[in-house]
Amino acid sequence: MAHNAVYQSAQDYMCQHGLPGWLIYDYRHSNPIFPQVVPASGHVTRPCFLYLAATGPARLLVHHVDAGKFADSGAQLLVYRDRNGMINSLGRMLSGASQVAMEYSPQNALPRVSRVDGGTIELVRSLGVEVVSSADLMQYATQRWTPGQLEGHRRSADLLGKIVNQAFQYIGEQMASGVTEYDVAEFIRRRFAEENLEAADGPIVAINAHSSDPHYEPSAQGSSLVRPGDWVLIDLWAKEIDNPDSLLPDSPLPDSPLMEASAGSVYADITWVAYVGDSVPARHQEIFDIVIGSRDAALAYLQESYRQGVTVQGWQADEVAREHISQKGYGEYFTHRLGHSISYEVHGEAVNLDGFETHDTREIIPGIGFSIEPGIYLPEFGVRSEIDAYMSDEGPYASSPVQREV
Repeated sequence: MAHNAVYQSAQDYMCQHGLPGWLIYDYRHSNPIFPQVVPASGHVTRPCFLYLAATGPARLLVHHVDAGKFADSGAQLLVYRDRNGMINSLGRMLSGASQVAMEYSPQNALPRVSRVDGGTIELVRSLGVEVVSSADLMQYATQRWTPGQLEGHRRSADLLGKIVNQAFQYIGEQMASGVTEYDVAEFIRRRFAEENLEAADGPIVAINAHSSDPHYEPSAQGSSLVRPGDWVLIDLWAKEIDNPDSLLPDSPLPDSPLMEASAGSVYADITWVAYVGDSVPARHQEIFDIVIGSRDAALAYLQESYRQGVTVQGWQADEVAREHISQKGYGEYFTHRLGHSISYEVHGEAVNLDGFETHDTREIIPGIGFSIEPGIYLPEFGVRSEIDAYMSDEGPYASSPVQREV
């Protein structure tokens, strides 16, 4: 079963890296990793602990009222009834362990990883067990794509490239009758439905000063009319609906048991820009050239590092792109991380390319997908160029269409 494969993948990692065990805690959906690793049939209402030592069977500590929900967990079930019973059982379960990895980040350096509350960390430490971060372990065991998911991502990315160009064409066709940012967003959503794509939110369609807001999203009321001479930024993301191929990998590499067990498809996410007119203004062209230079420098750095056998952490790629923009005099206008993990949520749980908002020390490993999206946001307009990238066993490459010119 898929969860047993997750357990094995995690144990392989722990043995290779000298980690004694992984303790996954959840209370009322506070930790999204727990339900992805441990299958449950129905609503779970009490604190749960899954303990996976580097060797041996998985053990699951749950309350009596929830015990029936975990018949298919593949773990040895331990049941408690009251708080004292929970603490005593947890102590016995961790007996002999000097250290466990948990979804914890020292000083909350990686908020996406830091899912366990401080009180629970205190409880585990009170049992004489050191707590370290599971950041890289969790990524390895749960976040790598299957070959089927990669194929689905590539199909989605190609469709996004097609749709964003259709959206620009739609703007031109509708100029005479009047077209707003919201109208363009609605056009994109219709195209998603026609292509069997879905997205939880978005897209972003932003003109002029609105494009200086990285997360601007047009509404039906108050959306700006697109006119000649306007600068247009479109950020769109989507994934295939119910992609069965993603659940049936035809190759064991990369081995990604969790993603095989999850809801299938993974996202694609791109950002393109355009100018409504015959000739792009020099200022806009200058900023665009700097941004795509930063984007390409980051990808080239990842590729060269791979060729040299050097493993890159997320913050290091961010540093390369940020330095490129800073050298051109626009560092203060690059106001967000370089990129984010991509998974079955558009912002996934794996490594982010971030040395700015956080300091992401997770390694960029084979099987991981992520965005590269530097931006410069001036008061009058903003430029962001976003591509997706995939770290394969042969190195990283752009897995989405790449905008080269306005």
